[in-house]
Amino acid sequence: MDITLPLLGIAGAMIVGAMSPGPSFVMVARTAVASRSDALAAALGMGLGDIAFAVAALVGLPAAFLAVPALYLAIKLLGGLYLVYLGIRIWRGAKQPLDVAEAQAPGGNRQPGRRALLLGLATQISNPKTAVVYASIFAAFLPRDVPLSRALALPVVIFCIETGWYAIVALALSSAAPRSAYLRCKTWIDRAAGGIMALLGAKLLSAAREV
Repeated sequence: MDITLPLLGIAGAMIVGAMSPGPSFVMVARTAVASRSDALAAALGMGLGDIAFAVAALVGLPAAFLAVPALYLAIKLLGGLYLVYLGIRIWRGAKQPLDVAEAQAPGGNRQPGRRALLLGLATQISNPKTAVVYASIFAAFLPRDVPLSRALALPVVIFCIETGWYAIVALALSSAAPRSAYLRCKTWIDRAAGGIMALLGAKLLSAAREV
């Protein structure tokens, strides 16, 4: 069975989804202006988060959400609370000076790459609606009988798309000009980023009330 076209359709949908602004973009962009290596680690975390969603879609997690609404409600509440918490942390740290030289130094007191990776992973999986979106896309494009090799390839393709996009964001925003602009307007940019993150979390919490 030739499923090349369905795979291309899924890949196209994932590319559009990855490029859509959201909490993940805010997190990687803000990290990039402080440390390129941390931003790349965060991009890797984003890719790992999308592998989790892809696997969940393949094994039927959205069906479990429908069968047990309380599970979906709990995950939405936890995800919303996490985004609000992250937004408040960014807002409260807006006025704190950022020493880019120290942040980028190999032995400096900066956020380790592993921590940035975990933060990227947590940010990406904090929205359970993404699992439903993945399931919808897979259901729309994949035939019923998919060869195991192709099914296993899907998470890999999605990982490459997500990690690749956020790596591009990390590299672009960690260059000299964007970094200088950020440092000049750090307080307002951080407050805007924190506000957006908190609003996204509040929106998720509000949506949880409708479940």
